[in-house]
Amino acid sequence: MTPPPQLSVKIFADGADKTGMIEMAADPLISGLTTNPTLMRKADVSDYRAFAREVLDAITDKPISFEVFSDEFPEMERQALEIASWGSNVNVKIPVTNTRGESAASLVERLSSQGVKLNVTAMMTLQQVQSVAPALSAGAGGFVSVFAGRIADSGVDPVPIMTAVVEYLTAYPGVELIWASPREVLNIMQADAIGCHIITVTNDLIKKMTLFGKDLDQFSLETVRMFYNDAQAAGYTL
Repeated sequence: MTPPPQLSVKIFADGADKTGMIEMAADPLISGLTTNPTLMRKADVSDYRAFAREVLDAITDKPISFEVFSDEFPEMERQALEIASWGSNVNVKIPVTNTRGESAASLVERLSSQGVKLNVTAMMTLQQVQSVAPALSAGAGGFVSVFAGRIADSGVDPVPIMTAVVEYLTAYPGVELIWASPREVLNIMQADAIGCHIITVTNDLIKKMTLFGKDLDQFSLETVRMFYNDAQAAGYTL
């Protein structure tokens, strides 16, 4: 699979199927991987530690983000330190707040100052990025994940927000923006156009990347044929 030659945004595979993650890591198109507790639950992962260690045994040369799952900051910190110890290519995901809306900025500062590479996640505003980027840049660095897809789900165009974050982060070396939760292949082109560093892409969207540059007249004809063939296969009559 080859992206357009002008594409500079890095592609991170997003998922929790161990076999699929290993396959994606072997693809030169994929620069890193992410997962989260929701994806892991959907994949029927029952033993968090065992799953992560097995994945990390197989993937040692690309960054992988694993998330803490406590709602209390002291326990988040303990989990983060353990997760970070599993491999030099691990970024620990820390949610920007806990479920009570309390900021994780102080925790981010403590962990980053201890050399823990982080991925601060579930963010949707520039102000949230501003609350953690200085600490990340002063410490071990890492990623900020802004959920552009969920911003769009609310009826708000995410591109101006993502553009503002890209511009803001120019002052913070070592901190990269992840365009999280994309909904369509177009989002990859949008992320690339604004200079976003990374976009997370599910396996379904990765497969659709083969459509880059497809002739639209041919695409239209294939769609017409699909409708016709399905109607014939269903035996519809009037």
